[in-house]
Amino acid sequence: MKNSVTVHAPAKINLALRVGSPRPDGFHPLNTVFCALDLHDEILLDEAQELELEMVGCDLAVDDSNLGLRAARALQDYTGTSFGSRITIDKKIPVAGGMAGGSANAAGVLVGLNELWELGLGAEQLHEIGAQLGSDVPFSLLGGLAIGTSRGEDLVTLRPGFFQSWVLILDGEGLSTPAVFGEYDRLNPEEHEPASVDELVTALQGGSVSDVAGLLLNDLAEPAFQLRPDVREVFDSVAGRGIAAVLSGSGPTIALLCESDKVADVVAGQLRNEGRTVLRADGPAAGAHVVRSS
Repeated sequence: MKNSVTVHAPAKINLALRVGSPRPDGFHPLNTVFCALDLHDEILLDEAQELELEMVGCDLAVDDSNLGLRAARALQDYTGTSFGSRITIDKKIPVAGGMAGGSANAAGVLVGLNELWELGLGAEQLHEIGAQLGSDVPFSLLGGLAIGTSRGEDLVTLRPGFFQSWVLILDGEGLSTPAVFGEYDRLNPEEHEPASVDELVTALQGGSVSDVAGLLLNDLAEPAFQLRPDVREVFDSVAGRGIAAVLSGSGPTIALLCESDKVADVVAGQLRNEGRTVLRADGPAAGAHVVRSS
């Protein structure tokens, strides 16, 4: 067994999120395009007798509702091991911001404990465990750029045609993903399949970032705006600052795509001067991965 492992686990945004009516199991079928960003949580896993969890930079619960702790227990169950670890998660990804911060933590814990405990599990096995924990966990493991179908866990990797520079406008009040999906169902009661993302996929594999303008679509945006009209107001006020804007996941984070990293730096500075809370991030980035091991 290793003594200590450090993992970086990335945030994601959905460049497109097309939603269908609920399946019999309650999940919504999706056609989505994921992009991992170089905004990440850092997860430190130290050798210990029992499983312990500390959250830094946020006030999230450290009980069995925490996805990081659930991932550790799922890995124990899958492998039959009784090893422990002291897990410290340093949060940089906004909580309840539609950027899969919880899923990133689960993915990071799976990757980190696989290394710490020297289990030797492969990517397919980690994907299998991750898919049971949450729909976004498999992509948090994979990273890069990918199409997600079913409930988002069936993934096909895409070759990115260009680098993406993003300005992320944060909101201090999170949005509940179940509440947003519930509002989506209220607004769209008829049975339907998720719309295609083929046009966006073609543009993303081309040579120009400007080709995706007008193709970033999120079916959860209107439900989120219905629940939080103030988010709609912010979205409308900033949408013209980049070449495209999209609500990230179930919100409330707003993502502005800019034509270059330099332009994104300028836009981010302008929005900060206007009193907005913003982050800069670029993508596609690697999935959850070990950065130190000893």
